[in-house]
Amino acid sequence: MSTTIATINVNGIRAAMRRGMHEWLDSSGVDIVTMQEVRAPDEAVRSLLGDGWHVVHVEAAASGRAGVAIASRRPIGRAIPARAAGFDEPYWEQGRWIETCLESDAGPLRVISAYVHTGDANDPDRMKEKLSFLDQASARIAERRSAGEHVLLTGDLNVGHTEFDIKNWKGNRNKAGFLPEERARFDRLFERGEWVDLGRRAAGEGPGPYSWWSWRGKAFDNDAGWRIDYLIASDGLAAHTHDVRVDRAPSYDQRWSDHAPVVATFGFTLR
Repeated sequence: MSTTIATINVNGIRAAMRRGMHEWLDSSGVDIVTMQEVRAPDEAVRSLLGDGWHVVHVEAAASGRAGVAIASRRPIGRAIPARAAGFDEPYWEQGRWIETCLESDAGPLRVISAYVHTGDANDPDRMKEKLSFLDQASARIAERRSAGEHVLLTGDLNVGHTEFDIKNWKGNRNKAGFLPEERARFDRLFERGEWVDLGRRAAGEGPGPYSWWSWRGKAFDNDAGWRIDYLIASDGLAAHTHDVRVDRAPSYDQRWSDHAPVVATFGFTLR
């Protein structure tokens, strides 16, 4: 038996459902899906997903912005937003962090959906805010790993870690999402082997596979994308991983978001 978990920036769940997200949910075999940029009230999210899904969701204070959710076909624990997870007050109302716990036959599983803002290389305050969020996220997941939980940090983290993660990396060296100080956070996270970037481990060293392409121009057709959507697993959880894939749409007109789902299958079952 196995459990399949996906992450996807839906770019507005109402628009995603109109474009075909329901069909993907029905055919993908996912047991848990984490979502970012949900941009909808809680009642709308639950209604759109329909029966059969257990949902935790946090909205942003600013209407129509951000919002993160976790939906599971099995019962899940309580919603733990940024405030309860120990983040600083500026992040409490931004709708960028939600976590919950599930029981599995491999032990307790903490699943997190995170949406890190893009930042602005020309705005030091925006970059300071982004880097601080990344630092606090790293501290939080380390705390839960130390407590003996399997931890899966998922979401649109808006950083291309290496040159393999952006098609046009040379043209983006001075732009938010590929700045040295952002990439250094990922270097430190992975350097001791306690955390595994499941997508990169599965793909090996080489370009892509990307998970985001601009709606504009021929970015999707030319595969001029960024790999900014992650499944980051604690080392114990990573040992249970069987398969990782990016569900890239067959063609531009079949996309239901500007991101593609990143999907992993694990060799345990949920209780």
